[in-house]
Amino acid sequence: MSNLQSKELLQNISALLENARKKVAVAVNQAMVLTYFEIGRMIVEDEQNGKNRAEYGKALLKDLSFHLTEKFGKGFSVENLDRMRFFYKTYYEQNSSTVLTNSQDQISSTPLTILNDTKTQTLFAEFQNTDSQQVEKRHTLSVNFNLSWSHYLKLMRIKDLNERKFYEIESFKNNWSLRELQRQYDSALYSRLSLSKNKEEILQLSEKGQIFEKPKDIIKDPYILEFLGLSEKSSYSENDLESGLIDKLEHFLLELGTGFTFVARQNRITFDEKHFKIDLVFYNRILKCFVLIDLKIGELKHQDIGQMQMYVNYYDREVRLEEENKTIGIILCQDKSEALVKYTLPEDNEQIFASKYLTILPSKEDFIKILEENKI
Repeated sequence: MSNLQSKELLQNISALLENARKKVAVAVNQAMVLTYFEIGRMIVEDEQNGKNRAEYGKALLKDLSFHLTEKFGKGFSVENLDRMRFFYKTYYEQNSSTVLTNSQDQISSTPLTILNDTKTQTLFAEFQNTDSQQVEKRHTLSVNFNLSWSHYLKLMRIKDLNERKFYEIESFKNNWSLRELQRQYDSALYSRLSLSKNKEEILQLSEKGQIFEKPKDIIKDPYILEFLGLSEKSSYSENDLESGLIDKLEHFLLELGTGFTFVARQNRITFDEKHFKIDLVFYNRILKCFVLIDLKIGELKHQDIGQMQMYVNYYDREVRLEEENKTIGIILCQDKSEALVKYTLPEDNEQIFASKYLTILPSKEDFIKILEENKI
């Protein structure tokens, strides 16, 4: 076998093993989350069996913690058992109106041999060997947990049901890590996307997540750029801002949303022997269009909007392909007059947008104030 053949074989086997590991990790994670859900159910039902008193609940968790820790090892503190209890109550309420499914089917194929902790293996095995008819009787709702236990620990602290469902859907769709989920929640992504939507569209966010169907769907106001590490009142240039965004491109793409790919920085266009430079150029694969971004320090001026209109027109006429959709232009500025934007752009505008950006995560009170101002 030649070196080339050996290398190709090694790559193919390695890819197969990596893929298998990922699938195993997902399967084990689902089994663990379902197990915690079932433990929570058992605790809640025991409490509600004529014994729903605070003193009884505390004593029950303490007793369970002692014996489960002795038999299965770490992970069953009173605090963790209480989280499982709260997890069940949270997601029973969220899913109680859905159709019955047999959750046994979702975990029956989970390989247990990859678990290092033999006591935990025993726990999963015991749960898997539960009679399927008993499982059907217990589960009067559809449960489909696709995220890690750490994700659910964060999600179940979100009180608003629609907001919680939105972040759960987006975490799964975009494969957000726990850190990315935390960042999107801290930057009030759901609230920002809800600003320009009616009740039906807001409900759709909680049922399907963010859907890109028209240019306005990708726009946020404000954009949160706290990852740049710039102080709110520090003196920085547009070039500093642009350089920071390129250096933190992965973070910026996360803030922009789904489907964005980076195309160019300081993209030069020329006509009539005059040169112009577009700060940042992206492409959105879902909307199938270019997205041009211009960065402005200070307050937005009508000349800035006119300049972006020129960039968009140029791209539409000279760059985009016939099968692609019209170019979108976004001006990111520190401040803007809603009236100036309204009267500078045509009423049927679907291509040019102006949004504020913030370089720090505001307090909850300041966030509410900003979002209310942007509603006007």
